[in-house]
Amino acid sequence: MISSLPDISSELTVLPHPYPLDWVGMENIALPLKFENAFCNSKVNAFVSLDIPHAKGIHMSRLYTRLLQLTNVPSLKLLDIEHVLQDFLSSHLELSHHSKLDISSELYLERPALVSQLSGWRSYPFSISTQYIHGQFQTELTLEIAYSSTCPCSAALSRSLIQKQFIQAIADQNISLDDPQKIIDWLGTTDAIVATPHSQRSFATLKFRLSPKIQNIPFVQLIDHAEQALSTALQTAVKRIDEQALEIDR
Repeated sequence: MISSLPDISSELTVLPHPYPLDWVGMENIALPLKFENAFCNSKVNAFVSLDIPHAKGIHMSRLYTRLLQLTNVPSLKLLDIEHVLQDFLSSHLELSHHSKLDISSELYLERPALVSQLSGWRSYPFSISTQYIHGQFQTELTLEIAYSSTCPCSAALSRSLIQKQFIQAIADQNISLDDPQKIIDWLGTTDAIVATPHSQRSFATLKFRLSPKIQNIPFVQLIDHAEQALSTALQTAVKRIDEQALEIDR
């Protein structure tokens, strides 16, 4: 009768040129994690170093079962992730000195319209890269924020055409420089605005090195600051007054 199952990771093999491995683990593990009290469908990479040159492998199941505990955390904090990395090493005392955990996901936030009382939802892709090396916990947060802007080349070409149309209207005596009201009325016609610049969608990728002293990952605070600086973040619900406000910002 076999009393125990074989454990390959505990076996040592003699290799002619043994070397340790920087990282051994699993990638793209599907996990529903909570950030900012909202579920985020996430992909997780989990690794530990393999520092014993003659070791055949690590205990993959120990990494996975520890990751499953994260799904029960109401809102993930840096301390929760740090504890996971420490537990990775505790379960591989004889094999590993360093651990790493990467999380990729999207955070959905309800964002207000620019002027009206409407609101809608936007998604913000993010990734969290963490390492526990030489007893030090390191975290890098990457945020992607989409925003809208006017193509500067298109805007310059449009202004040039409008200037030429204005000069032609004066030459054709459709308007008079002595009659400001007629000029104003003409500018409100389709004959005046013969070209409009096109908008373009851009993406700002922001990277932050987070201090271990920060426990709550400041997603909303960082996104708010970035969108205020960009001033033309993508809109959700838009009425005419919101559209006009966005055009002014551009």
